[in-house]
Amino acid sequence: MLYFQTWKTLLILGVCVLGFIFAIPNAVPENMRDQLPQFMSNTLNLGLDLKGGQHLLLQVEISEIFEQRLENLEDQVRTGLLSNNIGYTGLDVVDQQLRVRVRDPAQLSLAEQVINDLGEPITTGNFAIGAGGGTDILVSSTDDGLISVVLTEEAQTALTTQAVNQSIEVVRRRVDEFGTNEPTIQRQGRDRIIVQVPGGQIDTDILNTTARLEFRMHDFEVPISVALDGNVPSRSEVLPTSNPGEPYIVVRNAVLIDGDNLVNAQPGFSQRTGEPIVSIRFNTQGAQIFSRITRDNVGRRFAVVLDDVVITAPNINEHIPSGNAEISGNFTPEAANNLAILLRAGALPASLTIIEERNVGPDLGQDSINAGQYASMIGFALVIIFMIAAYGLFGVYADIALVVNLVLITGALSLFQATLTLPGIAGIILTIGMAVDANVLIFERIREEVAAGKTPINAVETGYSRALGTILDANITTLIAAVILFQLGAGPIRGFAVTLGIGIITSVFTAFTFTRLLVATWLRTAKPKHLPI
Repeated sequence: MLYFQTWKTLLILGVCVLGFIFAIPNAVPENMRDQLPQFMSNTLNLGLDLKGGQHLLLQVEISEIFEQRLENLEDQVRTGLLSNNIGYTGLDVVDQQLRVRVRDPAQLSLAEQVINDLGEPITTGNFAIGAGGGTDILVSSTDDGLISVVLTEEAQTALTTQAVNQSIEVVRRRVDEFGTNEPTIQRQGRDRIIVQVPGGQIDTDILNTTARLEFRMHDFEVPISVALDGNVPSRSEVLPTSNPGEPYIVVRNAVLIDGDNLVNAQPGFSQRTGEPIVSIRFNTQGAQIFSRITRDNVGRRFAVVLDDVVITAPNINEHIPSGNAEISGNFTPEAANNLAILLRAGALPASLTIIEERNVGPDLGQDSINAGQYASMIGFALVIIFMIAAYGLFGVYADIALVVNLVLITGALSLFQATLTLPGIAGIILTIGMAVDANVLIFERIREEVAAGKTPINAVETGYSRALGTILDANITTLIAAVILFQLGAGPIRGFAVTLGIGIITSVFTAFTFTRLLVATWLRTAKPKHLPI
């Protein structure tokens, strides 16, 4: 146990050196930090409670997802009933329920079958739950021919999960566009999202804008004056415009191309007019579709629709085969930049409502940092004094290991870019006390072996070997608790779990392996007849 091969000694010292290397950036000024190598550029990320910043609680409007599914089903029901020569009336979506009345009661069963066939399997992730016959809709009817269609509870749960997960990814991409450092974006409850941006502020309008981009053809067969009088054909709908002027009438539910086909969007200025624009580029599929649209509709007008608002409606003057286009709409430079951010990040599946918004000042965070520093220094000093007073030279070795342990924790947090929160500081302080527990077990065991009359080398070797099982049992159980806290917790709880977990691993390494190396080196060098413990 006390003999270390050369490679083991080098490995132990190498781990300690790496810890110092990754911890150094946190101890040097920022201007000197820029001169360090790239692999030493990572520093501790301070959380919202330490650095200040913005806290948002967003709610995904899940009802819009349900309404959208039923509205899509409405068009399918219309087509299915007409193709089967089933007469109907009153087809509409009301209160998250699709209703239609069949004129001939004799065709009621056939109509139910047609609608049932329009149901889709309920999917969770990549696996279909209802592939064996279960669908996402529940169809019921009355004797007078009224058919009602609602979404099943399983379908609502699946749609909610998908919508929240997709919203988290879109919000994350939008926040990343601001260059913020380590934002926290996570789900809370059934349909809410927490967004925390340490040390920064983001435009909430950009977060809760749906940004659903669509290219739709202008319905030139119906004058807008006729449409405004209420005479809108079923194939079309009237949409408002973002600019002053009359609304536009566009073909209903006929999206030629949408934002999913975009690969890039950048703000810029028109070479012809000098006004702010957004340059967009489609992927291969989108470029082919856009090329076909512009080829087949030269001389006609199409509308660029963002969240059911027409932002521009240019004429197609020529065939555009390249897949590159420009969006103009009397933008300001800031508006063009914000639109480019939204298009690059993608569309939200549903709108977001801000439930809570808090701005945390940095002064509160600095007070927390100072309090944490004072608590750490006081706890560190008391532990050092106690170990030296209780175990003499062996206590010095334990204190050296404690310093190395704090350096390793800092280096690990910096390397993995973990976010340090106030509970995280509490975890570090707790680790300071726990770090010497293993040494106390070992040293007390060595005392017992010395009292039993063993030689110094035998006493130390027996003390380390027999204390190992107890040390591992105690720390593994604490590590399991830290893992559970990390998996089930959120926000500050996770910060505490991360620092506690890393602290457990580093404390076992320093208390058992590193101090054993120090003690073994001293024994080989000094060859003492009595242990100063």
